[in-house]
Amino acid sequence: MASDVRAVVSTGKGAPVEVATIRVPDPGPGEVVVRVQACGVCHTDLHYREGGISDDYPFLLGHEAAGVVESVGDGVTHVEAGDFVVLNWRAVCGQCRACKRGRPQYCFDTHNAAQPMTLTDGTPLEPALGIGAFAEKTLVHSVQCTKVDPQARPAVVGLLGCGVMAGIGAAVNTGGVGPGDTIAVIGCGGVGNGSIAGAAMAGARRIIAVDKDPKKLDWAQQFGATHTVDASARDTVEAVRELTDGFGADIVVDAVGVPETYQQAFYARDLAGTLVLVGVPTPEMRLELPLLDVFGRGGALKSSWYGDCLPERDFPMLTELYRQGRLPLEKFVSEEITLDQVEQAFDRMHRGEVLRSVVML
Repeated sequence: MASDVRAVVSTGKGAPVEVATIRVPDPGPGEVVVRVQACGVCHTDLHYREGGISDDYPFLLGHEAAGVVESVGDGVTHVEAGDFVVLNWRAVCGQCRACKRGRPQYCFDTHNAAQPMTLTDGTPLEPALGIGAFAEKTLVHSVQCTKVDPQARPAVVGLLGCGVMAGIGAAVNTGGVGPGDTIAVIGCGGVGNGSIAGAAMAGARRIIAVDKDPKKLDWAQQFGATHTVDASARDTVEAVRELTDGFGADIVVDAVGVPETYQQAFYARDLAGTLVLVGVPTPEMRLELPLLDVFGRGGALKSSWYGDCLPERDFPMLTELYRQGRLPLEKFVSEEITLDQVEQAFDRMHRGEVLRSVVML
């Protein structure tokens, strides 16, 4: 029987979000209903509200979530009722050209639930990143559910569902940071500090945090930054070079995603160094670089989608590292809030006052 639950809905571009009653259908073949326990407030949700993703309103927001499987549809063997899961938006299909070439982290045909969730009048909702977890319950495809240690705090491990995983993966999976490497991270919000935490976990020798906000630089040190650069007072490229014996960093992560920071990241690399773009640009942004510099500096210019993660591999591993005290995921949780406080959380996030607000259900 379908469930009527409370959820956060975005009804129009720039309009404040609303808490509404939505209808969650019983799971069909391959689908799962999850009782959501916690969901982080991510910039991507704000992009949806602002029309930066599409104009398919109304949106059911929320996607950085953990919860318990309540019911499963026909053919589901991956999870069962009672399993504690983190939701993911890269539900690997196993059949597309990327998967068949052994590169499932680039899966081009990820799974989502086939049935829509709706308003009570039948209006279909577009769930954020195919999840829609600012809700007491949500309907997802079974492979969007990744089982993790049930002893872990939902508010903490749910953040692996998007931003924190994107940051850790940008440094570790995409950038390949390892013992002895130097890395600079430009932009020290949730994603950037994820990269810093990942680099510290991987044994990087020097971790340089770059931001204009002193509060964010303080946060970065809590996650393992060995040096900080105030970009409002210093030239980023010169500062990174000074801190890397004049050479530049082995890896530079751009967690902002604007042309200015991308150019800084490009020139702050060592020769043959790696640039990783994980900050999300907007459609109108354009980049200009001398092609000779692209050729002459060598190395790799990479984009990181979801930290190039494989949820089935990475979520349980990172949860275990958190449980062992080796990955300080709990430090990302700035506050715990209710569904009714999401609009205010967007404001605090936009002002840079929090790393993550987490909705508790």
